Amino acid sequence: MDPLPRLAGKRCLVTGGSRGLGFALCQEFTRAGARVALTFSRNREDAEEARQRLAELGAEPLLFQGSAADAAHVTKTVAALNQDWGGIDILVNNAGITQILPIALLEEADWDLVMDVNVKGAYLFSRAVLKSMIRARAGSILNIGSFASERVIESPVHYAAAKSALRGFTEALAREVGRYNIRVNLFSPGLLDVGMSRALPQHRLN
Repeated sequence: MDPLPRLAGKRCLVTGGSRGLGFALCQEFTRAGARVALTFSRNREDAEEARQRLAELGAEPLLFQGSAADAAHVTKTVAALNQDWGGIDILVNNAGITQILPIALLEEADWDLVMDVNVKGAYLFSRAVLKSMIRARAGSILNIGSFASERVIESPVHYAAAKSALRGFTEALAREVGRYNIRVNLFSPGLLDVGMSRALPQHRLN
């Protein structure tokens, strides 16, 4: 008898999961036997394409549209999954945004937007899913960071600040909820050929 996939029956929510790294993670979770839900902020066409491609892998993905920084969207999404699935086992805080702006051109609204999506979004979703994870004494939260928070590179200051804040958030949350058998980790990929890295000028890729 073939062994069960390693994530068989696990319930996974990936924010910003309709394209790029988020979608790649949705594919891997599906191949590993998990149930997958994803959020997206604007592009319905990309989200529907993601749904179709995951369905071809045997999934029945659930889609939720809204901003990760919108508390009402977060509450509604997690409540719907708690009702349909009975909880969430794995949360991936992947939703993120950046802008290629020097600080001289960086408006307060630009700073707030990047900090809200990259940091506040992770806080809102983590807080929402932790209620059921703590009751279950199990769960995993994966925050998607960036090597911009670890190395001195030419990156927008608000993006580097947001990803550095996310690193601190991850470490503090891991210490707080580890007693409940909940893992909180940070994954910091390098430059990818998908997603936000495609917006970088060539001299920043070398």
